[in-house]
Amino acid sequence: MRFLFPVRACMERAIRRKKTIIALAVLCLISFILGIVFIKTPAAYEYYLKLCDRFIDRVCFSQVSVLLIFVERTVGFTLIVMLLLVAGVHPAGLILPPALLVYRFYTFGGSVAIFLSVYRMTGVLIVTVLYLPVHLLIDIVCIAATSLSCSRACRFRFSKDDFCELGSDLVILFALIAAICLLEMLLLLVLFHPLGNIL
Repeated sequence: MRFLFPVRACMERAIRRKKTIIALAVLCLISFILGIVFIKTPAAYEYYLKLCDRFIDRVCFSQVSVLLIFVERTVGFTLIVMLLLVAGVHPAGLILPPALLVYRFYTFGGSVAIFLSVYRMTGVLIVTVLYLPVHLLIDIVCIAATSLSCSRACRFRFSKDDFCELGSDLVILFALIAAICLLEMLLLLVLFHPLGNIL
């Protein structure tokens, strides 16, 4: 079970900064609410509508293989987490994680409002069983990555050990993202995609 030691160490470092996590959670909640509040502005409404249409067309009811969707989503989320982790190599980079999280939750709030108000029952199904749980699980990983960056920023010395720790964190968070995207793929396969659309 020694291979689990890096995972445990990574998670312990992520949850050690409880004040950081609480502050990020509050920031994300405020951004989520603001995303819903400002949905009525024409520019925001059109933007959210395009986001939701793209999610439905390219993920929920796409004719593309669910395996390809899994790969694309995993790579996309991994790039976000990579940016969050790399931001921790210098204190100045810590401005990036909160900005990314604010954007994610701002658009998250607006998109949920669009799904529920425009797509009615289909939107309720998508939000309840797919969009909301997957988004929140990915956001937990993003907040963990931000916490790790905050704990690393002031002590990163560009040494071999520091880069090894950074690489280890990325591999662990990548595994978590892959597991979440695998869950999403299974949900897509069961609820939205025909069995013939596996490959």
